[in-house]
Amino acid sequence: MDGRTVILNELAQGIRPVAQGVGWFEGLADTEQFGVLRDLAGFCIQARAISEDGPESIRKAGIRPTHTPAVLVTRGSLTEQLAKIINLPQDERVKAFRLLVALLGVADERRQLRFCADGCGHAWHHLRTGAGTETATS
Repeated sequence: MDGRTVILNELAQGIRPVAQGVGWFEGLADTEQFGVLRDLAGFCIQARAISEDGPESIRKAGIRPTHTPAVLVTRGSLTEQLAKIINLPQDERVKAFRLLVALLGVADERRQLRFCADGCGHAWHHLRTGAGTETATS
């Protein structure tokens, strides 16, 4: 895993504070921010996020249900909505970032309980033990 992937997974799992992640995200150039949002959307799909995860993700993200990313995430056809979210204007990016981190956390927690409860080889599920960061630093 690269360093950015480790950061995003630590944020989603609550290992790293979201406020720290937002500060990191805001410090990135526009193209890097887009790349982070694109990666997060891909991770959400990989973790099998569904539109029904939207309300809990909105709550965990600390954004209002009326914010554009929140409205989009609950509108069904999640893959299409994620594409819209990552392409929102600059002034919506921090809200989109917070929401996608939360969505990844909700979906991956469910995935981990359902498919990885007896152990797995997913490096991102071993970040708390430090086992997932070995490839990030090498």
